[in-house]
Amino acid sequence: MSHLSLRLKAFLIRDFYTETSYRLAFATGIGGVLLRAFIFFFLALFIGESAAPLLAEYGGDYFAFVLIGIALGGYFGVGLTGFASALRDAQTTGTLEALMLTPTPVSLVIIGSAAWSYVYTTFRVFVYLLLGLLLGVNLSGANLLAALLVLLLSIISFASIGILAASIIMVVKRGDPVTALFGNAANLIGGVFYPITIMPDWLQTLAHLLPITYALRAMRLALLSQATWREISLDLLALLIFCLILIPCSLLAFRYAVERARTDGSLAHY
Repeated sequence: MSHLSLRLKAFLIRDFYTETSYRLAFATGIGGVLLRAFIFFFLALFIGESAAPLLAEYGGDYFAFVLIGIALGGYFGVGLTGFASALRDAQTTGTLEALMLTPTPVSLVIIGSAAWSYVYTTFRVFVYLLLGLLLGVNLSGANLLAALLVLLLSIISFASIGILAASIIMVVKRGDPVTALFGNAANLIGGVFYPITIMPDWLQTLAHLLPITYALRAMRLALLSQATWREISLDLLALLIFCLILIPCSLLAFRYAVERARTDGSLAHY
C-alpha cells in the first residue's frame, strides 16, 4: 500500500472513531434520514398525480424525483461545507498547523480531512435509496454506469466549490454565513425539491450557472428514465467543464490561502 493510501486511511480511521464515539448523535443522524424520507413519501401521496405532468421526463413520480434530489443534495452539502468544517475543527483543536508541518501534501490534507464526510454521506444515500425501493420507487432498467459517472463528476465539482469556501475561511476566518447562503440558494434554484421549469426565466438562468442543476437532471434521467448516453451528454459535458475549471482554481486558491496564513502567522487562528 502506498504512503498516500496509508495517510488517507489514517484520516478515515481518525474521523470514524471521532464520529462513532458520539453514538447518540450518530444514531439520530440515521433517524433523521428515515424521518425525512417518510416526510417526502407522505408529501408525494398528498400531491398525488397533480405533479406528474411537470415530471413527465422523469417518470412522473414525485417521491422518486425528490428522493434523488435530497440524496444527491447531500453530496452537494458535504462538498460545500465538509472541507470548511474540517478546517475549522483542525484550527480549534490546534492540529492544523501540525498537519501542515508534516510532509503530507496540501492536496491530501484537503481530501483526507473530508474523506469521512463523503463515506458517511454515501452510507446515508444508500439508506435513502433502499427506503425508496421498499416504498415503491422503480429503478429497474436504470443506466447505472451513466449514474456512476454523473456521481463522480458531481462530487468533484461540488468538492471544488467546498475547497474554495475553505480557502476563504482560511483567510477571513469566518465563512459560515456565505456557505450557508450559497447552499440555501442552490437548494432553492438547483432543482432539489422541484423541477426548475416551474421557476421564472431569470431564476432558471441562474440555476444553469450551478453544477447541481446539471447533476440532478442527469442523475434523474439515468435512474428514472433509463436515459441513453446521448440524452445526458450535454449535462455530462457541463459537469466536466465545471470540473476542469473549478479543480485547478480551488487548489490554487487553497495553496495561496495556506501560504498567506503561514506568512502572517494566522494559520492556527480562528
